[in-house]
Amino acid sequence: MKDHQLRALVQVAECSSIRAAARAMNLSQSALTKALRELEQDVGAEPLTRSYKGIEFTEAGRVLLARARLALSILDKALAEVRLLHGGPGARVVIAVTPMAGALVLPRVLREYEQQQPDTEVHLTEGLLTQVLPDLIEGRLDFAIAVADAADLPYEIVFEPLGPADAVLAARAGHPLAGATSWAELKDAKWVMNLSPGSLGRNLLTWLGEQGLPPPKHMIRCASTMLMLELMQRTDCIGIGPSRLFEDRLVGHGIRCFKVAPLPPPMKFGLLRLRGVPLSSAAKPMATLFARYLAA
Repeated sequence: MKDHQLRALVQVAECSSIRAAARAMNLSQSALTKALRELEQDVGAEPLTRSYKGIEFTEAGRVLLARARLALSILDKALAEVRLLHGGPGARVVIAVTPMAGALVLPRVLREYEQQQPDTEVHLTEGLLTQVLPDLIEGRLDFAIAVADAADLPYEIVFEPLGPADAVLAARAGHPLAGATSWAELKDAKWVMNLSPGSLGRNLLTWLGEQGLPPPKHMIRCASTMLMLELMQRTDCIGIGPSRLFEDRLVGHGIRCFKVAPLPPPMKFGLLRLRGVPLSSAAKPMATLFARYLAA
């Protein structure tokens, strides 16, 4: 397998079209098709098919695509580091962080990081585990700061715990159930929760089942922390989240934590990275800063 063959495969996936991929790579359509044909011969399997529906990846093609993205990402990072050593253009670091880390330590991390690496380009995204894992495995992220259960993570991911994510229930100030102390008092409450894999909301539902407690009857599923906070602040929806996030004076403005007990045991938040792949010279100092401030 050659570099240009893998890049052709990835570009076709990005464009969903051989013609568009050829234009994006400044190649003729016949040249790109030749690269794909050579790749097929090298791996001994057909990576994609063409039909009236367009381009479709085979099972072998999907496996190859994920590894191709990772291989090209590692190679591109290595080349960038070499160029940087020889006075080339600035480096880049791409990370995902949870809203809790974003609110509590991200500003301090970025200020100190900028002093260390003033020319590095920083890209940020929200650390939802459903997106973090494929992005890490395919090399689109350098690392992530997220809440996770190490037992549920794929082998390719290394999880370095940094501390507990103590979950609490919370709602707007003046909520009619603000004085509740038991789950029985919340039986008719309205909820808004993120139920994606590895989330505090999903963990709560699992725990309620283990305790023999009924799940919420009225619930809005929400994968956006910002929208969840908006609904908690402006409606009677109750949410679950890290106590440190709700207690932040800016993020948690207008939100009050409940004293309902018992609660699920804390999950852990930490640094997730790809196993066997060292952090780049641009990403490593930022990861060190996150670890320092979050563990404080």
